[in-house]
Parts: sequence; C-alpha cells; structure tokens
Amino acid sequence: MSFLVNLALGLLFGIGLVVSGMSDPAKVLNFLDLLGTWDPSLAFVMGGAVVTAFIGYRIVLRRPKPVAASAFHLPAKTDIDSKVLVGPAIFGIGWGLGGFCPGPALTAATLGATGAYVFLPTMFLGMWLARIVANRKLAAAAA
Repeated sequence: MSFLVNLALGLLFGIGLVVSGMSDPAKVLNFLDLLGTWDPSLAFVMGGAVVTAFIGYRIVLRRPKPVAASAFHLPAKTDIDSKVLVGPAIFGIGWGLGGFCPGPALTAATLGATGAYVFLPTMFLGMWLARIVANRKLAAAAA
C-alpha cells in the first residue's frame, strides 16, 4: 500500500512541476534574471507551495502518527551551522546555472529535455562526493 501511495504522490508532484513550468529551465532562468527577461510567475508557484505546506503541516502534526508510518520523523537539530549555509548556497548556484533543481530535472528528463541529461549525472556526482566528504569527516572525528 505504501508503494502505491508514494507512486501517486510522486505522479502528482511531477504533474504539478510540468503544469507550473518548473520542468522548463528557460522559465526558471527567466525567473532568476531580475534585470533582464524576469518572469515572476514562479513566485506564485512558490507562494502556493509555502501556503500549502504551512497549512498541511499544522493539520498533519495534530495527528498522533502519520497515516503510512509508525511515527513522525522530524529533525532534531535546530542550530544553523556551515552545512545549513553552504549546502543551500551550492544548491542555489547549481539551480541558477542549470535551471533545474532535482525534482524538476527528473521530470524534465522523462519529457526528453537534453539539459536534464547533463544536469542529473553531475547532480548525482555532487551528491556522491558530498557523502564521501561527510564520511571522511565523521571518520576523522571518531579517530
């Protein structure tokens, strides 16, 4: 049952990305081009997502447990460290250069967008390298 729920949610997410234009790197890059051909429409997509998440979290967290899990898994750390600052900065730079973030890149790849075929392998390479660096830091701290 969990697989079907996740599949349905993934399909809904992908359809939302296509309908909103987030899977089109030109639309994303025009949103980021404040001094050129700025397209503010993605701000409305982001605003809708923020409002939906804000309301959704308040409704869902009133429940004793999630529908498809035994407990909620919420982050325990609340401090701002270098990971919280550097990670999003790297993400934002990649988003600005490529016009993709991970979800829309996967959606765009299924639609045949050639830029996604360049973006996705480099994204996975970056994730793999970040994991190696994190594991080395953990090993050095434990030693």
